[in-house]
Amino acid sequence: MKRFRMRGITLVVCLALSAIAGAQKWQSLKHPPTFFTDTALLLTDGTVIVHEICSPNWHRLTPDRTGSYVNGTWSQIASMPSDYGPLYFASQVLPDGRVLVEGGEYNGSGCPGAETPLGAIYDPVKNKWTNVNPPSGWSEIGDSPSIVLPNGTLMLGQNFDTATAFFNAKSLTWTLKGSGKSDAYAEEGMELLPNGKVLLADTQNTPNTEIFDPKTSNWTSAGSAIVDLSENAQEETGPALLRPEGSVFAMGANGNGAGHTAIFDPKTAKWAAGPDFPNGNDMADAPAAVLPNGNILCETSPGIFLTPVTFYEFDGTKFKSTPSPHNTGTGQNNTSYTGRLLVLPTGQVLYTLATGADMDAEIFTAKGTFQAAWAPAIKTAPSSVTRGNTYKISGTQFNGLTHGAAYGDDAQMNSSYPLVRITNNSTKHVFYARTHDHSTMAIATGKKIVSTNFDVPKRAETGASSLVVVANGIPSAPVSVTVQ
Repeated sequence: MKRFRMRGITLVVCLALSAIAGAQKWQSLKHPPTFFTDTALLLTDGTVIVHEICSPNWHRLTPDRTGSYVNGTWSQIASMPSDYGPLYFASQVLPDGRVLVEGGEYNGSGCPGAETPLGAIYDPVKNKWTNVNPPSGWSEIGDSPSIVLPNGTLMLGQNFDTATAFFNAKSLTWTLKGSGKSDAYAEEGMELLPNGKVLLADTQNTPNTEIFDPKTSNWTSAGSAIVDLSENAQEETGPALLRPEGSVFAMGANGNGAGHTAIFDPKTAKWAAGPDFPNGNDMADAPAAVLPNGNILCETSPGIFLTPVTFYEFDGTKFKSTPSPHNTGTGQNNTSYTGRLLVLPTGQVLYTLATGADMDAEIFTAKGTFQAAWAPAIKTAPSSVTRGNTYKISGTQFNGLTHGAAYGDDAQMNSSYPLVRITNNSTKHVFYARTHDHSTMAIATGKKIVSTNFDVPKRAETGASSLVVVANGIPSAPVSVTVQ
């Protein structure tokens, strides 16, 4: 369990920049947030909503007419129920485009400890939050892990227990089921595999890992991770992310001068030890994001909740130094657990801080680009659309090959669902069509034909345009469309 701290000691971030000078870059937003930021989520209409720390409030970042998030503008959306203002909570965007938020390790003004069982669901069409009751018998949820399964059902683990609940988005109710979990969900994070199963690394029964099969609702051992990925005294660990080439990279915490990593091959179901983090760094609660080039952007710090923050990219073999944001916390005094990352439709990464003392948000642009085989591919699409109407589009790999970004039990910000982007040929202005009711929430679906529905914005400009499907910042090849 982390301490929530408003202030800390001053630090200096030292990076070897010579190898990456002129390549990657961080940019501050033209219009910085005017509130204390927390977790950011990508809605299916291309806008980003950011939670205001320990409050019921949420704020929306809307890209400008060229699709730029750096030049985007802020607006406040509806607030959650007044008694619900969490910090470190479960969150997922559902297949119908709504957002579910559950639990909180802290809750309310001043961030008092809570392990709250409160929850709420947001309807972006109605701009309305609705209370969601906890699963039966759950008096606490806290900072719990969650995942959306391929069939669209949200799965939630109870923080200090082995209990698992599944959310019915129509009735706003929960079903308790599942067995075989070898340890409590405390500090663990879930990663969806291409076969539809869920992988996690144990934080108490280390170095054991587990796999959940949605068909049987059972957990079984996935074998040893070879190295310990959690710091056992506090059970902290880092995120795990499926990379576009097919392996899962699990990032760990140690606290004894060596932050370990491990690599899981879903095809062979075998683990191998990965490289240790450089310079005594680790990820004792920390964000990571898969860049369009396939590298994983990692925010690290030494030991357990120590300073300073250092960023790296993992390229599948080794870590490479990467510049840090201009601001990594008030007085540059924060550790990795305060950071949040979100993959944007542009392929850039949004960085926010959950400190209660910072209003900064910055955007990272990586060097390099994606391989053509990683992109969504459109098979059927309308050649003409009318503003305000809904259409179906189908193709392959609409949800991408990865979740985009991950943190673990404290925050989830998956962006593994299709977005539809329409660009007017004459003005070059960009419009995102809200997607919903995707045929699947599976990732790395290969040649399987999948689909989604999209609502053409009423404000979209008419005339000849191009349309792409975007997943985790990687666009499909464009198709021509006329907006009526």
